[in-house]
Amino acid sequence: MNAPANRLMTVDEAAALIASGGFLMISGDEAVLRRLPAGNWIGGTIPYFMGDEGGLVTSEKVFVTEIPATAGAPTIRFYDITNLEHVCEDGPANGFTLIIIPAFSAIHSLYARKAPGFPDMFIKPIVGWIAGSHLADFGRVAPLVVDGTTLSFDGERAVVMHVPLPDSEYARIEIFNRMEQGDGDSLRFPETGFSATRCLVNGVETDFASYLATRHADIRLPLVADYGGASVNVSIKAVDAQAGRVDFYAPVFDDVEYRFAAPADFGVATGAEPDHPPLWSCNCILNYLYCGLEGRRSGSLVGPMTFGEIAYLLLNQTQVYLSIDQA
Repeated sequence: MNAPANRLMTVDEAAALIASGGFLMISGDEAVLRRLPAGNWIGGTIPYFMGDEGGLVTSEKVFVTEIPATAGAPTIRFYDITNLEHVCEDGPANGFTLIIIPAFSAIHSLYARKAPGFPDMFIKPIVGWIAGSHLADFGRVAPLVVDGTTLSFDGERAVVMHVPLPDSEYARIEIFNRMEQGDGDSLRFPETGFSATRCLVNGVETDFASYLATRHADIRLPLVADYGGASVNVSIKAVDAQAGRVDFYAPVFDDVEYRFAAPADFGVATGAEPDHPPLWSCNCILNYLYCGLEGRRSGSLVGPMTFGEIAYLLLNQTQVYLSIDQA
């Protein structure tokens, strides 16, 4: 049996896989996704990829991952802000859930803030990514997700595929984060959100944008929280010195202590090296940019370079992969 496809391909190649009835997750530029036929697929917009030959930007190809249907047909549906909390509950008893969320939408914010408390979270595997756009179109072109069964494009809902597995198999989600919490100032934020103006620096309330400017902070380095030994990044999106506001790619929480990541060598394009090829993986657009990955490999994993990675929770500057292992 041939291994499931997990690679960049032409529109015609992707259309042939769709026509064969297979279940697929597809990423690509909006224009190229709109050229695909209806079928058993979900998708999201992004033009940045790690391919077999290295990182690239393309509006001509799509990245296609074949999803196994060995224990019955997966189910595809949209979730909105009224029912997203049930996404894990609705997943199969044994299997996994794939989710794609449009960046900077209300449902993006909801998932980032509330997912840790969703019923069955951390019990049923959920993995996926945040759809984005070309950075030249940032703020002008809305990221979209796609329900390929009806060719419905949406910028406010999450698209999901629930995938059952036979009892002989199980889904394993792995996270590779090359950032570690540094030993600098303790940072706490008075409010949960995707932006901040004030910050408690070692317990002292401070203008956060001014703090970053004064210490000449390398904002390529994320804020890192230590969740019981697991490092979770919050990446800085932009600093508006005039407005005194700092924007993030994921929310900071008011009950979490952060520190800047330890200095990193962004010229070293290291990545995770799984012991066998995974079903699917993704990496962060910030790793693509800061590590100069265009034309370079970052390890053995391929897939979209996204505006956020989902491995149960929303992550930043992190590499995620999904493997199907034998029970």
